[in-house]
Amino acid sequence: MSKPFSVIRGSASKSWASSVGARRTFATSRCLHATWGFVGLGRMGFPMAKNLRAKIPKSDKLIIHDVNPAVTGQFAEEHAGQTIQVAEAVREISEQAETIITVLPEPHHVQNVLRAMLKPPTLLKIGPCKPRLFIDCSTIDPKNSRAASNAVHSSGQGKFIDAPMSGGVVGASAGTLTFMIGASNDMVKPVSDVLLMMGKRVLHMGEQGAGLKGKLANNYLLGLNNIATCEAMNMGIKWGLDPKKLAELINTSTGRCWPSEVNNPVPYVVQNSPASRGYDGGFGTSLMRKDMKLALQAAHESGAASVMGHEALSVYDLVETDDNCKGKDFSVVYRFLGGKE
Repeated sequence: MSKPFSVIRGSASKSWASSVGARRTFATSRCLHATWGFVGLGRMGFPMAKNLRAKIPKSDKLIIHDVNPAVTGQFAEEHAGQTIQVAEAVREISEQAETIITVLPEPHHVQNVLRAMLKPPTLLKIGPCKPRLFIDCSTIDPKNSRAASNAVHSSGQGKFIDAPMSGGVVGASAGTLTFMIGASNDMVKPVSDVLLMMGKRVLHMGEQGAGLKGKLANNYLLGLNNIATCEAMNMGIKWGLDPKKLAELINTSTGRCWPSEVNNPVPYVVQNSPASRGYDGGFGTSLMRKDMKLALQAAHESGAASVMGHEALSVYDLVETDDNCKGKDFSVVYRFLGGKE
């Protein structure tokens, strides 16, 4: 029987600080201060890197890279006077940084970045003089994550951990993300020490790939719950029910779920929800489509049944082709269904 996942909460621990301090006793000047790498400054990555820079010692260096130079320029400008370096290529980061965090959109982005960082296989002879720790916070499929992990480990140049997250842009900005990690037991502590500088909780789901499997299972359920909530709210309102009273009923009864309680799709039922802002912000429909596709792909590969998934995916596909809905928070399914706004 497998052991239940472990949960780690809190701020970066003393053990990580101790290990950082220990490595700064190396005789060479290039090891006196720690260097961190961050690749991918999108809507999630930018605030995550910002929180990381705020938590690591001022003397440490943070090297950043993104395909959009305007974003890295903005980050550097916002952190003027701090130790920030903009890398033109990701190889610069792997040569200098001991801990490297990636937050990338698609599986092929992760593969390409890892490939560029690992070749040539000479990282142990340069920079911090020790194996690198690659923490991938991207949401990709377990198969491609396993390939990335194998590429890192077979090169002998470091460790690879999958660490997808939950909490959205709001959580990334507030530093309250939950990370789900796939790692061997001995890596849980050092990885958690890093992640807790950008979030508040770390769930160890099992060995490499388990973090992504947990994330995809959760988001698969989220995608189904969202459509069901939109349909139920639309039904009730068309039957003449008051939307706030209907939501109150659902949220204190067996239909209770996050899309109803926190991200209700009917405008002004929840004042701060994306629906109350014209469905702007939040978790984009395109991201939900991506996660549903990845979950269905992984389900197919493992032989797991997915009776409702393909129907749900087709709904999100249609929503993204609707001019009044595309590019919006995924709760815009309610608008797509003709819900009263």
